[in-house]
Amino acid sequence: MASMMTKMMSISPSMPSSTPLTPSPSSPPSVLPVRTVPGGYGLPVLGPLADRLDYFWFQGPETFFKKRIERHNSTVYRTNVPPSFPFFVNVNPNVVAVLDCKSFAHLFDMEIVEKRNVLVGDFMPSVKFTGDVRVCAYLDTAEVAHSKVKNFAMDILKRSSTVWVTELLSNLDTMWDTIEAELSKGGSASYIIPLQKCIFNFLTKSLIGADPAKSPEIAKSGYAMLDKWLALQLLPTVQISFLQPLVEIFLHSFTYPFALVSGDYKKLYEFVEKEGKTEFQLSQEETIHNLLFVLGFNAFGGFSVFLPSLLSTLGSNAQLQEKLRLEVREKSGESTLSFNSVKDMELVQSVVYETLRLNPPVPLQYARARKDFRLSSHDSVYEIKKGELLCGYQKLVMRDPKVFDDPESFVADRFTGEKGRELLSYLYWSNGPQTGSPSESNKQCAAKDYVTLSACLLVAHLLRRYDSIACGSTSVTAVEKAQ
Repeated sequence: MASMMTKMMSISPSMPSSTPLTPSPSSPPSVLPVRTVPGGYGLPVLGPLADRLDYFWFQGPETFFKKRIERHNSTVYRTNVPPSFPFFVNVNPNVVAVLDCKSFAHLFDMEIVEKRNVLVGDFMPSVKFTGDVRVCAYLDTAEVAHSKVKNFAMDILKRSSTVWVTELLSNLDTMWDTIEAELSKGGSASYIIPLQKCIFNFLTKSLIGADPAKSPEIAKSGYAMLDKWLALQLLPTVQISFLQPLVEIFLHSFTYPFALVSGDYKKLYEFVEKEGKTEFQLSQEETIHNLLFVLGFNAFGGFSVFLPSLLSTLGSNAQLQEKLRLEVREKSGESTLSFNSVKDMELVQSVVYETLRLNPPVPLQYARARKDFRLSSHDSVYEIKKGELLCGYQKLVMRDPKVFDDPESFVADRFTGEKGRELLSYLYWSNGPQTGSPSESNKQCAAKDYVTLSACLLVAHLLRRYDSIACGSTSVTAVEKAQ
């Protein structure tokens, strides 16, 4: 279940701008030619079905979007994205794909787009999964509730800041102790479940203010409960590349009922109600459901996708480890690690950013046109009508060759120096640029800086504990303790 959840969460966001290097997306330069958006949606039912099979089965998401860029000679075009036929009768799969940095930036201009109920496109999981509460991720900035709930998310982070780092480092020690013990028994040790337990425990203590140890069942299985809760919401939208065509027939054709996880969700709710700190400006019920969403969907889900990718990157590159180890030990010395100490580690931060560029935990971003407007790519301008759904696939957007040199390669120091810092304006993993600031007036991840600094802490902690480590996408095969 843990490995499947990692696949599921490839569309999940982290927890919900400064001046970009390109002109404002809502004001495209007049010198660009105005084009009709190429592409189309095909015949009713058949067009969306054909695109769904390409997306999930015959091509996969990346090839799906790439081939249509080639076909239309444009990074902006019309297509369909799943879910669709047969049982998603209230879901419109028609989108305008925006697949370069310049067109993609329109998704974050809240004057021209809205984000109401478009977290995963026109499809929205049942609100029963969140206690019949529309949580912040589904609210548009124009809705009265958005400011209140976004401020709630930022208040959670303020409260958690006093224990965040100590809980993270303590649980990382526990995780590596577990992995070392397993490694001593054989030639490898899976790190997925120890990592998920680490993430769950530190986030529950930090965000909820509750110790999972107070409930033996939550301590043992809380992370797995969240895995299942997440998986059932996202399953209709996520590619599973094995057991086709059974996956298309049985997993991608209908939504899954909340009843399948209602018992686990009730246990998590009761745990938060009893053990958590819920003194906020929302009702107790709203507070608990929003806390669980922030914990489970935003934070736990996002970290469960991002951190394995980061570990795999480090564990497969001994030369990179050596460079990072030198920086970590020079910058931190014998002092206790902190957010401030990793802010001085330029290469560590760059590696974290580069991992997010190539493998963002939120590959798909959506927004709906709030009004008619002109959208610009690097070479053209397109007329977008009010109500049209825009879809950006970040794995292609952040490999834009007009922005990033050698875009397909992992370049560890890409974000170092003045030029590297300028490129952060195009790092969009957090529902906005890395140079942006989360606020009640935008949809940017409230914890974007906590996420990147926590990842830097993981790298620094790892390279102070070990002289070297070898690992792949799921398992550690060797470690050499620091001398």
